Amino acid sequence: MADGKAEVTIARSPEDVWALVGRFEGLDEWMPGIDSCEMDGDVRKLQMMGMEIHEQLKDRDEAAKRISYSIVKSPMPLEHHLATLTVTPDGDGARLEWAYEVQPDDMAAAFGPVYEGSAQAVKKSLES
Repeated sequence: MADGKAEVTIARSPEDVWALVGRFEGLDEWMPGIDSCEMDGDVRKLQMMGMEIHEQLKDRDEAAKRISYSIVKSPMPLEHHLATLTVTPDGDGARLEWAYEVQPDDMAAAFGPVYEGSAQAVKKSLES
């Protein structure tokens, strides 16, 4: 199993960052490339780049400012996927960490740049 993480420091409070990324149903409001996001119970159905991807909420901890989810339906050949977003204090701002694990291992090369770009998009959105 391959893993990785994208990290970014944001010049906003952890509460401000969490208000954006902690809403599982609000991914289309800030993640580049997401055309729509609809909820069906604990599964969000994403339309992006002509694909439909279903992600299931696994854990959401408001106090720890952490949310975890897995891709449960996708056109990609995934055997396993788990991603966790965590927001922590960092000086006067916040640190956003987007950790992930995938199988097969070669899929990490596809997910790393997506999560890195998305973390940067959160930073740009909140700092502008």
